[in-house]
Amino acid sequence: MAGMAERALSFGAVAEAYERYRPGYPAELAERVLDYAGAPVAGALEIGAGTGKATRLFAGRGIAVTATDPDPAMLAELRKHLPAEVETRRGALEDLRPDRQYGLVYSAAALHWTDPDGRWPRIAALLAPAGVFASFGGPLRPADPVVRKAIDDAQAPFLQTADVPSPDGTPPEDELQWPGTELEKSELFADVRQVVVRERTTVGADDLIGFFSTVSAYLMLPISVREQAFQRIRQVLPDPVELVADHTIHLARRR
Repeated sequence: MAGMAERALSFGAVAEAYERYRPGYPAELAERVLDYAGAPVAGALEIGAGTGKATRLFAGRGIAVTATDPDPAMLAELRKHLPAEVETRRGALEDLRPDRQYGLVYSAAALHWTDPDGRWPRIAALLAPAGVFASFGGPLRPADPVVRKAIDDAQAPFLQTADVPSPDGTPPEDELQWPGTELEKSELFADVRQVVVRERTTVGADDLIGFFSTVSAYLMLPISVREQAFQRIRQVLPDPVELVADHTIHLARRR
């Protein structure tokens, strides 16, 4: 399977599909993050903004968001949907310079693409003292285990799994998941919390295939193989499909 760096830069080719088929984030998620902050947040830096699914969540609450992403195609799509007041900056976390500090630094389903070497010092340098870091995301899965297995069986000849493995190897059954596991070990952060926002949704079968077309594991397949995989998966899907779309939030405060 392709390396993480290659997968991380695979989304720009499908930026419009990413915007169309990737779900947004519920208001409760922003509320949990801002409640944890405990004080008004004036400015925030977003790591791996993509097409702005999470950007609009915080910008819509009057926060001055600086949205960063290494892929210019993703930022171009973001600018179609966000007001001009939202600042965009091209670059991965590793490219950002701490020329200012923010009350909130957050990453939505993108932190696992960052370089683990120096990740936490880089983030801490971007945060004001006692500033808040938030990472959130979660897999989008059919609610019915029978449908999940049917998808796994259909894609098996082409792809073993579309999941991104835990960056630190934390087993999925452990109570505290990554990046909370690393944050708890870091001397740069305190008051680490893990919160889950439950969400259920229903989509059409074709829209679910559209979502799969934006997943990096599928994007790494040759086009002809990818199309075969999607045809096989589509044949086993009910229509519509009920999905589990829970969001796991990890919160921490810079010491």
